[in-house]
Parts: sequence; structure tokens; C-alpha cells
Amino acid sequence: MSNQQEAHSDIQTALEKLSPSAKLVAKTLEYEGDLTQSQLADETMLPSRTVRNAVAQLQRERIITAQISFRDARQKVYSLLATEALSAD
Repeated sequence: MSNQQEAHSDIQTALEKLSPSAKLVAKTLEYEGDLTQSQLADETMLPSRTVRNAVAQLQRERIITAQISFRDARQKVYSLLATEALSAD
């Protein structure tokens, strides 16, 4: 099994254990690209507190990463580490 296949399997296993809101946030990042927490709340129609918890879960599992926004240094922009890993085989 290649490293890419192992990473795919690890991410799929991690996603299976996460809450539905975390899965929705991950899929939204896959389809929409990099977003801030407030943009994620708007896109998913989830409360900001739920998005915050989902983002924390995804970061703990190393599925997403956060970077400081160039537009507003008070905000973080979240992105997937491996987009192809979310796609079903």
C-alpha cells in the first residue's frame, strides 16, 4: 500500500469517528475551498459554536489546517490537508 493510500485510509477512518457537523464542514471545505469560520457557518448554515467545535475536531485529527488570513489578521482561514482523501472510491 502506498503512502497516499495509507493517508487516504487514515483520513477516512478519522472522518468516520467524527460528528456529522465535522463531516459537513470537511465536505464544505472540499467543495468551496479555503474558508474562515464565519464563512463556514454561512455556507453550512450551522451555528458558529457548532462550527467552532467541528473545526476543533478536524484539527485534532489533522484533517484541516489553519492559517492567518491576509485580509484580516484576526481571523483564520481553514483548508483541507488532503482533498482527494475525502472523495469516495
